[in-house]
Amino acid sequence: MRPYLLIITILFSLILPISVHAAEKEMESIIIEVEGDPEEHKEYLEAYHPLIEVVATYELLFNGIALQGDPDQLKKMESLDFIKAIHTVQTYKAFPMEKSDEQPAPITDPHEAKEEADLVLPSELNTTEYTGEGVKVGVIDTGIDYEHPDLKENYQSGYDLVDLDEDPMETKPEQGIPTLHGSHVAGIIAANGELKGVAPDADIYSYRALGPGGAGSSIQVIAAMEQAVEDGVDVLNLSLGNTVNGPDYPTSVAVNRAVDMGIPVVIANGNSGPNNWTVGAPATANDAFSVGASTNPQQIPYLLERMANKPIALYPMRGSVPWKLERSYPVMDGTSEESLHGKIAILERGKIPFYELAKQAEEKGAVAVLIKNNEEELIQGSISTGEDPLQIPVALISKEDGEWLLNEKEERSFYLDTAYQEVDTTIAPFSSRGPVTVNWNIKPDILAPGTNVISTVPGGYQALQGTSMAAPHIAGVIALIKEAHPDWSVEQIYGAIETTAKPLLDEDGNLLDPIVQGMGVVQPEAAVNADTIIHNAQLAFGKIETFNENQTVEIKIENTTNEDKQYTFDIPKKQKGVTWNLPQTFTVKAQETKTIPIELSVTSPEVEKGLHQGWLNLSTEEGETFQLPYLFINQAADNPKAMGFNFSLKPFSKDSYMYQVYVTEPVKRLEVDLYNPQTLLFDRTLIRKENLEIGMNEGEMKKSEIGKPGQYAAIITVYLEDGTYESYETMLFIE
Repeated sequence: MRPYLLIITILFSLILPISVHAAEKEMESIIIEVEGDPEEHKEYLEAYHPLIEVVATYELLFNGIALQGDPDQLKKMESLDFIKAIHTVQTYKAFPMEKSDEQPAPITDPHEAKEEADLVLPSELNTTEYTGEGVKVGVIDTGIDYEHPDLKENYQSGYDLVDLDEDPMETKPEQGIPTLHGSHVAGIIAANGELKGVAPDADIYSYRALGPGGAGSSIQVIAAMEQAVEDGVDVLNLSLGNTVNGPDYPTSVAVNRAVDMGIPVVIANGNSGPNNWTVGAPATANDAFSVGASTNPQQIPYLLERMANKPIALYPMRGSVPWKLERSYPVMDGTSEESLHGKIAILERGKIPFYELAKQAEEKGAVAVLIKNNEEELIQGSISTGEDPLQIPVALISKEDGEWLLNEKEERSFYLDTAYQEVDTTIAPFSSRGPVTVNWNIKPDILAPGTNVISTVPGGYQALQGTSMAAPHIAGVIALIKEAHPDWSVEQIYGAIETTAKPLLDEDGNLLDPIVQGMGVVQPEAAVNADTIIHNAQLAFGKIETFNENQTVEIKIENTTNEDKQYTFDIPKKQKGVTWNLPQTFTVKAQETKTIPIELSVTSPEVEKGLHQGWLNLSTEEGETFQLPYLFINQAADNPKAMGFNFSLKPFSKDSYMYQVYVTEPVKRLEVDLYNPQTLLFDRTLIRKENLEIGMNEGEMKKSEIGKPGQYAAIITVYLEDGTYESYETMLFIE
């Protein structure tokens, strides 16, 4: 059944200013979770509540019903005993690292663009003989430009969960903020034209769950997943998420159920790095294959003022020719009326578009343009306008570096040289880190290319970066594996990719932390031909809370060859208070799987409090080596204790409001205090709630209790059982 779903609700997210609207809606739509058979409840509602329309029923991944009606009629549903819950509606967003003052024009030739800049082509990852032929990949995203010449051959079908029709086209300008994200993701997986995806013969099924501007609700995401499962997809890609680091959201439940049904689910880990605890739902789901972003090896140009030995980092504008100046050049203020011939012009970012600033400097003879940022946060600027392209390189520089250059220029004349830094593959700084709160799982599971990836967008091609670009690389790799091994289980597919991954090292030659990289960077050919598959290779031992605690994690070693294989664990370096019990040497017979217990004993007082992680080394007599990441929490960690505060009009009601907050540890008390955002003077306490439990906590307020309208700085404070407290701030706008 097509999920004809209409969501008319008030959505609030921690990452946006919160707004409370008291305006009444003539019709509302809600989704309820029910006990028993949704179809039976549908018949009951149609018979006894004819003024309420049953829009859809869901029973594959989510047991529920979508209803539409007048709020007064919907309020009568509260008394029905088969209603189990009304789930919090969360805002989900696509994960590009895109912010620009101007929208760049699409690239017309991806291969020419790669020659001019250090870009990644998705096809470069696939060195196997497989193409994903016959594999159905479901893309839950912003839709797809199925008319694109590189996508139309592989696009098979889809559904629009925003407009409720069978046309999952990207949002067009006349419909709101236009989108391109889903087309870019689909192209990475299976473009088949001028540009090739990782699995160019895979079939694409597109589900538009994110509307204008790339935002949608958890209800739309779940409905899209359910429709994809009903359509028989073989793998799902979700390059989307939110900022709540918790494992038990309804979307996470749906992900786990899909995996239980034999469908691998690939999810972007998020772009909130480089801090720990930044992975967000649904990448936090136990069975999600969560993907972080790695950088590609590249030669990065920078400027050097040799007298002061001052390096200046360059951030090339989208659409700029490569920065390849071959000698030193003097620097000059680009606003000068004088000729800029043979000089590097410095300009300041302001209201004038980047293209116009740089064009004026080029017409005065400048050999290159530096645009000084006017804020601390870096952006991805663009000079692509589709008209009279610039012939000189243009780059953004930081506010700090720009001020240094301008100040030095006032004191003396100097020249800038172009130098280059060789950068190996590493973790992208924006890639979200783990672990997951509550269950302390290691995330991400795997890394894939996520910087400067060129792929299909409406009207041509574009290079984007983000974990959104990393995830579809993995979805494409899974399509290759499913073609090569159609009988492999989800556990085998995940295990093969993880076992054969290449762990990343830091500048000193040490392995990066597990919560940064998971198992490492994907190696598709090795995964397809894996001789050994380690199931559940990431060793999450949880939280140690007693004086002396033993934890055991079981892994499974699968020998896919026709010969017996002998494996050996290296004895870990001795740590005070930590003891490992490992089977040092063991044999796995040909074509068999063996369960191996790994025991960790921790004497809590002898070990520093907090997060502990590292690697165990497993090798074969043939010389293969495998790095198994481990993690445990001793007593407590620096994880966020509360997150995801939402405040909205309650379903079924015109004058009652509901609030939710997700907590990761038992909380004695929650307080939400409102302050004047200009004077920072305390105004009032909006919410006070006692004894919160781990997970989502909810409460209700009458409209009369909210207080006077206005914009406030809301301070959310949780008081923990050990006497400590933690606060964070968000904006709250009450109309």
